[in-house]
Amino acid sequence: MKRIVTITFNPALDKSTVVPALLPDKKLKCSVPVFQPGGGGVNVARAIVKLGGTATAVYLAGGHTGAFFHDLLEAELVASIRIPIAGITRENLILYNNSTKEQFLLDMPGPQVTQEEWQHFQLRLEALTRDAAFVVASGSLPPGVPANAFSVAGRIAQQNGAAFVVDTSGEPLKLAANSGVYFLKPNLGELAALTGKDKLTGEEVVHAAQQVLDQEGCEFLVVSLGAAGAMLVERKKVHRIQAPVVKRLSTVGAGDSMVAGIVTKLAAGEDILQAVKYGVACGTAATMHPGTTLCKQEDADVLFRSMG
Repeated sequence: MKRIVTITFNPALDKSTVVPALLPDKKLKCSVPVFQPGGGGVNVARAIVKLGGTATAVYLAGGHTGAFFHDLLEAELVASIRIPIAGITRENLILYNNSTKEQFLLDMPGPQVTQEEWQHFQLRLEALTRDAAFVVASGSLPPGVPANAFSVAGRIAQQNGAAFVVDTSGEPLKLAANSGVYFLKPNLGELAALTGKDKLTGEEVVHAAQQVLDQEGCEFLVVSLGAAGAMLVERKKVHRIQAPVVKRLSTVGAGDSMVAGIVTKLAAGEDILQAVKYGVACGTAATMHPGTTLCKQEDADVLFRSMG
């Protein structure tokens, strides 16, 4: 299997718990919390390992939560390289309300990253991606990291001959789109923003995706359609991939699981269509479990076989 490196600029220690009911001004009795290392690229690496592959997670982290974060990754047998910063790695809270069966994700801001820390990260990244076949950059940016961070990572990956994959949003996505990307994985809202529109419907989705391919130089777009699956858009072909129908308990981690499934299959030599089909199966598999649980290989494989 070809070497995969994932990049996470803004990792988070995810803390999940359950309350009987969510009521104001009351002391809420919580279940025993579950701690997991999170953040886009880290989750992609974790999911790749769960799918039987290997990946190296490169991330910025600091403080006591950063040290705990590293220990959690080691416990999951995920190869990782922590680039130290002075700031304390953020914590997110995932709260499940048992009375309404609703889940709440409290997404905290990341720590401030200094200019010196950002420059050090770039230097390390150049060496760490030198023999990688795929570099996956995913997630948000913490304060201090410039909006063009994904573009910078893309140029480094391209110089090292690696296929660069991006899953982010907002201005960082716009700037990353023209940095030699192998494929982008926007959702409908992110694709609309890339093409300067408020929303997209019907065939507008295809036209918008092809517009991005023509203008930005990406090889493929994998447009996430949520419960409906995904759309793989090539320059002359469009493939609509229907997601299997399952009982969905949580959508947290579904996108990262999808990316992990796609890249795992690509690294194993599969073509892009089969890889995206497997990615949809992995993303769907992640929704079958509560909290921040990622896909499980046995679920993903069963769903993939059911897709024909």
